[in-house]
Amino acid sequence: MQLLLVVIALLSLVQGAFSLAQKAQVLSAFTSGNALKVISGLNNFDAQNVKDVCWAAGQGGASHVDIACSPELVAVARAACPHLPIIVSSVVPQDFVAAVEAGADMVELGNFDSFYEAGKVFTAEDVISMTIVTRRLLPSTPISVTVPHTLSLDEQVSLAVRLQACGVDVIQTEGKTSAVHNAVLSRGNVRELVELASPTLASAFALSRAVTIPVMCASGLTDVTASMALAAGAKGVGIGSAVNKLKTPQQMLLAVSAIAASMGRSAVPASSSSSSSMQNEQQMQQSLVTSLRSLSFNSNN
Repeated sequence: MQLLLVVIALLSLVQGAFSLAQKAQVLSAFTSGNALKVISGLNNFDAQNVKDVCWAAGQGGASHVDIACSPELVAVARAACPHLPIIVSSVVPQDFVAAVEAGADMVELGNFDSFYEAGKVFTAEDVISMTIVTRRLLPSTPISVTVPHTLSLDEQVSLAVRLQACGVDVIQTEGKTSAVHNAVLSRGNVRELVELASPTLASAFALSRAVTIPVMCASGLTDVTASMALAAGAKGVGIGSAVNKLKTPQQMLLAVSAIAASMGRSAVPASSSSSSSMQNEQQMQQSLVTSLRSLSFNSNN
C-alpha cells in the first residue's frame, strides 16, 4: 500500500513537471518578448487555406499559428508546421477540449472581429465568464484572451487585471475593423497603415503597463507597425488579414518573412537539433510516466 502511494505521488509529480515544461515551451517566445502569431481566422474552416497559412508561418519565422477550433484543422496545421505551437480560437469554451485532445498546444478566447459585422459584441462579464469556464475545463493548458476593443480603454485595463487574476497566460488586444481594412492593407500606404494600427497599439501600451503577464498586440498590424507594437510594450504580435487574405502560399510566405524580419526574428524554422532535443526530452518524460503507471498497476495486483 505504501509503495502504491509513493508511485502515485511520483506519477503526479512527473506529470506536473511534464505539463510545466510543455507550457514553458509554448510560452517561450512571449517570455523572450518577440512572439509572432499568424492567424488563419476563427471562422475559417477552409482546410487548404489553413494549410497554406500554417506552412507560410512555419517557413517564414513565426512562433505560433492560430486556427479555428477544430480537431481536424489541428491535424492539418500540425502537418503543415510541425515545429510550431498550435493555438485554437473560439468563444465556446467546451469546444476547446476536443481540439486540445487532438494536439492543440494553447487556446484563445477571442479573435472577435468576425462577430462584430453580425452585430455581436462581448461585454467584460462575458469575457470573464468564458475565461472561468475555460480554465476549469483546461487547468494546465496555456490560455490567451482577447480584450474587446468595443470597451473603453479604462474598461480594457480593468478587464485585463481581472483576467490576470483568473489565471490567464496571455492577453491579446484588438483594434477597430471596417470595410476599408483590407483596402488599406492592399494599398500599403505607410500613413494609413499606422492609422489602422493605432487603436490596438494604444491598447497594448495601456494594458502592458497594467498587468505582469504578456500582452499580444493584434488586429491591423503589418511589417510597418509590428515593431511599433513591441516598442509600445507588447511581448508579441498577432497577424491575420495581412497574411490569410493573400492568394498564394508564396505571397503569404513573403508577408510573414517581412513581418518576422521587422521584429528581428529569423525567417528560418526552428533548428532540427532544437526540435529533436525537445522531442527527446518529451519522450523521456512520457516513458517515465508510462513506467510509473505500469509499476502502479502491478502494485495494485
